Amino acid sequence: MNAAAASTATPNYHEGDGLVCDVLVAGGGNAALCAAISAAEAGARVILCEAAPRAMRGGNSRHVRNFRIAHDGPVAFLDGAYPEEEYFEDLVRVTAGRTDEHLARLAIRESKGLIEWAGARGVRYQKHLAGTLSLERTNQFFLGGGKALVNTWYRAAEARGVCILYDAEVTGLALDGGRFHGATVKLRGFERFIEARAFVAAAGGFEANLDWLVESWGEAARNFLVRGSPLDRGTVLRLLLDAGAERVGDPDQFHAVALDARSPRFDGGIATRLDSVPFSIVVNRECRRFYDEGEDFWPKRYAIWGCLIAQQPGQIAFSILDSKAEQDFLPPLYPPYRAGTIEELAGVLGLDPQGLAATVAAYNAACREGSFDPKRLDGLATEGLDPPKTNWARRIDTPPYVGFPLRPGITFTYMGVRVDEEGRVQRSAGGAFENVFSAGEMMAGNILGQGYLGGLGIVIGMVFGRRAGAAAAAVAGERP
Repeated sequence: MNAAAASTATPNYHEGDGLVCDVLVAGGGNAALCAAISAAEAGARVILCEAAPRAMRGGNSRHVRNFRIAHDGPVAFLDGAYPEEEYFEDLVRVTAGRTDEHLARLAIRESKGLIEWAGARGVRYQKHLAGTLSLERTNQFFLGGGKALVNTWYRAAEARGVCILYDAEVTGLALDGGRFHGATVKLRGFERFIEARAFVAAAGGFEANLDWLVESWGEAARNFLVRGSPLDRGTVLRLLLDAGAERVGDPDQFHAVALDARSPRFDGGIATRLDSVPFSIVVNRECRRFYDEGEDFWPKRYAIWGCLIAQQPGQIAFSILDSKAEQDFLPPLYPPYRAGTIEELAGVLGLDPQGLAATVAAYNAACREGSFDPKRLDGLATEGLDPPKTNWARRIDTPPYVGFPLRPGITFTYMGVRVDEEGRVQRSAGGAFENVFSAGEMMAGNILGQGYLGGLGIVIGMVFGRRAGAAAAAVAGERP
């Protein structure tokens, strides 16, 4: 069935007193919606279970801004070219090689067609945002951001006959060996059973389940902030792992950025991220630097800083800079702390004045003359400093001095289920589930063993959402 035919269909989702469909999708964000749309376009009757109420639908996808696209020349609002091989090399660099090359190359190759595919289903684009992200060649921005993207996907799904259930958390799976038969769903507080011929698990990671994070990080996890949905507790992921799905990725690896420590505990979104790190020095509460702030462009390094801060005493750090550096990064949500001297700034931040002054003095002494350029790796590096700062190393010497407190802000976890190129979930005992698929955060660990490239998560969700939805519809169509 083509998209036009699907949009006018009126599928019957009721059989007796129960709910029944061809493809059941768990989740309500980008990956789940792409799966639902693709399955519906293939002619399947689709039910999508979104655990959130309608006002909070979309999970972490509500907070995205762009996706990373391979292209051989200018396309949409992207400049130049971003070849597949360069994209893959960037991924290998940030993951230190911890990626399934076959699946990674597949996602990168298929990213080329996503602008057109999503555009044909209503998604609109805009010119890149100015700031430190250096994304004008690699990342296409969504007009209106993640909320607009999510709303567009929901309209497209509804137009294709997808039945959308809100306040609907999948709490149990009916599995017989390697075959899925249906799921128990807590629907607005009442349990219902939905019978289905295939299942797509795209319900996100477990970043909002602090008890689960404590299993890997200890009590330090209680100090983490969750920049995404408070509903991503990993319920469906746990059900699959308990049912024998093969695990991929480490539970202590996640996409985590440096958030302003004043951010809310949950759902602060992308606005709470701080982009000052490359143009500052970052110290822990003992006033010691602990990593190279200028190692690479921010989109290739911002997602390691959450883990770095998580390893510091008290899971807190501080970005220290001066007034001349404030123009070089996106304006923050919260105003910075300011002071006329480094010692006074330390007092405001609750740090040791002499300790911070000594660290800044040592850094300034290691800075060398050179040409500062925030738009390129300028090689303006420190000399004789450990750890070094390898780019954008300017002296901190122009008052007022500026400081931001930083906490680890988790976006999504990397531990998930192993899949093949169709998104079919593999079994730890060998082989694969016959009719169980996954997309998005629940399987992103196949490609992201560690680290992150800005905009890659949405690409993984779209590529494997489309593939899982189409494959699930095909499997469902094989049965009478």
